Amino acid sequence: MGKLNTNSNAYIIIYSTVLVVIVAFLLAFVFQALKPMQDANVLLDKKKQILNSLNLRDLDDQTAEATYKETVKEQKTADGKIYYLCNVKGETKYVFPLKGMGLWGGISGFIALNEDGNTVYGAYFNHEGETAGLGAEIKDSRAWQEKFIGKKVFDEQGNVILSVQKKVDNPESQVDVVTGATLTSNGVSDMLRDGLGAYKDFLTTKEE
Repeated sequence: MGKLNTNSNAYIIIYSTVLVVIVAFLLAFVFQALKPMQDANVLLDKKKQILNSLNLRDLDDQTAEATYKETVKEQKTADGKIYYLCNVKGETKYVFPLKGMGLWGGISGFIALNEDGNTVYGAYFNHEGETAGLGAEIKDSRAWQEKFIGKKVFDEQGNVILSVQKKVDNPESQVDVVTGATLTSNGVSDMLRDGLGAYKDFLTTKEE
């Protein structure tokens, strides 16, 4: 029997193919093994974001799970879109998910409204790829998010007037932009208009 030629093209191709198959199998195995944990972490992060919008922040994992279970009473739909029926200190709150685009990538968030459907109780925004210290401030600046508290969402005609503006003319419904991040701030404004506008019928009539 001839000696195996480890320098031949056929050997190199076969060896490389076997190695790739083994690595691919190991990666798939690790991915499947870790997926339940990853999914649980993603779900927990979402729960924390919802709680942040209800001004229930800085909770450890165990406390967040317990608080979410106590606070978020039901996931419901209005016009085919999800919202969360919540109770905070005996008061009904509605939390709505939002999605939009910033300067460098997607932005998202949750906004909580009082039972009147027209007054902001709290807000939390997130981002996928905004510049640190600029557009990322929509996520990192709690003080900026808290500026939304108490703002009005709709005018008397049912138009969404809650917005982010470079020049605030109506402090009842407008929040000033993040310094140095006008385009991302505009993205937040568009996200509020489109996202909350989708719940207009529910919020302006309060029929469930």
